[in-house]
Amino acid sequence: MSAVPAVPAAHCENCGAPVSARYCSACGQRLEPPVHSVWHFTKVAFEDLTHADSRLWRTLTALLFKPGYLTREFLAGRRARYLPPVRLYLVLSVVFFLGASATHGERQVVRIHSYEHGAPGESAEGRAERLCRNEYYNGPWKERFHQACVRSALDNGRSLEEAFLHNLPRAMFLFLPLLAAAMMLLYRRPRHYYVEHLLLFLHNHAFVFLIAMLAWAAGALLPVAAGTALRTAVFIYVLWYVYRSMRVVYGQGRALTFAKLLPLSFFYLASAVLMLAITSIYSVLTL
Repeated sequence: MSAVPAVPAAHCENCGAPVSARYCSACGQRLEPPVHSVWHFTKVAFEDLTHADSRLWRTLTALLFKPGYLTREFLAGRRARYLPPVRLYLVLSVVFFLGASATHGERQVVRIHSYEHGAPGESAEGRAERLCRNEYYNGPWKERFHQACVRSALDNGRSLEEAFLHNLPRAMFLFLPLLAAAMMLLYRRPRHYYVEHLLLFLHNHAFVFLIAMLAWAAGALLPVAAGTALRTAVFIYVLWYVYRSMRVVYGQGRALTFAKLLPLSFFYLASAVLMLAITSIYSVLTL
């Protein structure tokens, strides 16, 4: 009786390791035949987007409707089924600010008006110098501020707006560790690690980016009155979401959580105003 020839083991095309199941045990890449047609490529892409085990949709669903859940899951060690917190925050923040930049014509940061009429035939450069001539600022970087004023007057503030929107995501990312430090003061007993607070703020800010984008999309399709009602509902939901996320992650009662939410909200607003002011000044100085 002749021996049955052994079937050669499949190898991962990514790392070359032997693969005995659907996924490579060394690098995690899925074993599948090469893509040779548009139909095959479309099937693979559709499966990645709609598969029941897709981390993307599982993460976004939990982020929208389960306050504090992703933070608690990550701290409990159940991490493989969800997108990593930093990646989730960065992706949503990039998409959010790209959307804000694409619609900056509707939400201008600054607009230059001239209430004086210049001489006939005045050039754009002459108009800009005239608008910025009567400056009352004599502090540091006076010349830089003057140059920024002239440039903003030339393009009606568009360059300053673009610089501000470019710098704001980085400022917000630096803003998160400051908020986490404030949470250390509010949650001294029982003791929590700094990274727990940082994870909570990463997830909560990612949630704000996501729901804001969904509200933009819905508001564009609704009448003015319905759009105003939608923004009010979103604002209330965000407040409840933050409160609920604190309860889920830290496990404290309603009254104590609400008592800690009040000083946290005040600190958040004060820090946000300071962050926006610093970002605005930096945007002017680097214009």
